Amino acid sequence: MAMPPTSTDVEPSLRQAMDHIPQGIAIFDAALRLVTSNTRYRDLLTLPDMLVQSGTPLFDIALFLGTRGDLGSGDPVRLAIERVNVLTAVAATVTQRLGGAGQTLEFHSSRLPDGGLVVSFADVTDRVRAERELERMNLSLEGRVEERTASLTRVNSELEVARAKADAANHDKTRFLAAASHDLLQPLNAARLYTSTLIERAKSTSLAELANSIEASLTAVEDIMGALLDISRIDSGALKPVPGPVNAQDLLRKIEVEFGPMARERSIALKIVASDATVLVDRALIGRIVQNLVSNAIKYTAPGGKVLVGLRRRGNRMRLDVIDTGIGFNKDQHKLLFAEFSRLERGARMAQGLGLGLSIVQRLVTALGLTLELDSAEGVGSRFSLFLPVTRALRPALEVGPVASETNFGTLNLKILCVDNERAILEAMQGLLTHWGCDVRTALSLKQIDRERLLEGWYPDLVLMDYHLDQTSGLDAIEWLRHNVGGHLPAALVTADRSAAVRALAEDRGVAVVTKPVKPAALRAAISGLAGQRVPMGKKLA
Repeated sequence: MAMPPTSTDVEPSLRQAMDHIPQGIAIFDAALRLVTSNTRYRDLLTLPDMLVQSGTPLFDIALFLGTRGDLGSGDPVRLAIERVNVLTAVAATVTQRLGGAGQTLEFHSSRLPDGGLVVSFADVTDRVRAERELERMNLSLEGRVEERTASLTRVNSELEVARAKADAANHDKTRFLAAASHDLLQPLNAARLYTSTLIERAKSTSLAELANSIEASLTAVEDIMGALLDISRIDSGALKPVPGPVNAQDLLRKIEVEFGPMARERSIALKIVASDATVLVDRALIGRIVQNLVSNAIKYTAPGGKVLVGLRRRGNRMRLDVIDTGIGFNKDQHKLLFAEFSRLERGARMAQGLGLGLSIVQRLVTALGLTLELDSAEGVGSRFSLFLPVTRALRPALEVGPVASETNFGTLNLKILCVDNERAILEAMQGLLTHWGCDVRTALSLKQIDRERLLEGWYPDLVLMDYHLDQTSGLDAIEWLRHNVGGHLPAALVTADRSAAVRALAEDRGVAVVTKPVKPAALRAAISGLAGQRVPMGKKLA
């Protein structure tokens, strides 16, 4: 039987090289007896010299470590056998255990082709400590992520609740604004009607100037209220654009009706250029924009000046221009023009106001997704240009009769039924219409019409109907009247509700809309238009 090689058989150079390796290394023969080992092997395991001699069985080394307690608690013999089995059971193993000094040792064992065994190991305490710290940090990070996720989930939930509350508040605000616009504008409407009658009757008297001053004050109040309500509606999202095909000429005709008297009173030449274009817009909101632009143009143009309103095709869009020869402004003042409650010094000297008109214009243009351009020269004039999408032409609208340019133009000689749930408004309306030469009957409700038989032997040429009645809507009341006195009855809805929905409902039923507070010129124009729709007496029942 061949004797195992001794340490003297190992090349000195090889042993010297092994001693320079930082890991402990030991080589065992097929009988698991030590062939050679390096100094690091002895030092890391803290072995006595006798156990690092060539020929020392692996079991003896394991038994020494087990007896010393390096392999854990228990029977040293059993622990030694288990340790040897772990190192030799398979071709290669990687194991870790604590060393005698509490350090972590990592062992790599490999079986040699001749059955021998190579064992190497190293002190991996620092690496294990770093791995455990990294694991702890990962766990801590996961905990923080979970905590942050929970926090974000809670915040998102709170934001959702806050958003729901904000939406509810906006809806409440919208309902409040609708009620406020009606309740606040109702008495103002009555005052405007009374004042209009007073102005016409006070002409050429000492009260004329007083009446005109009252009218100017009421107009200022109406403008302020209308502007503030419009801004609140836009900012709260209550204004929802409803685009549809609109004859541009209808918009221009309305401008002529509303601002013609104002321009003539100020000796300003207001020119409206006719157009056969059809644009795709929200009629009510575009009308509001153009009203504000034209109103500003007239306000800030000196007597003898000119204001031009018209449309020009620019590519696939129409450019609506409002051009004036007014005070103008320089480029540095552009942003100031659209700021709330901001007015240029020269403009403030020319006309009263809060500086809200162009702020509303900018908000509406943004809400509609349109483009507004402006060009101006100080002391020369200004051009505001609104670009509108074009759509296919509509059938030409029927003309509704001549437009009265002044509130004291002739007599109307019409039979008019007025229905409103405010007695003061009825009295004021009756006074104004009677002064215009109309035969007027008034009622607070349909029940009063039926109870007092107001329509027996008296067929109205047209009806002026409030929208918010006590027991029904004005549109339903008009339908009832048409059913009972004739389907050809021309009608106008006189209302403080300026929403696009009400206007759309009225248009669907062939009913004109006059907004409160009622401007006498606009009312007279509407009445003249409705009078043109009358059916001759002999054809009413045809």
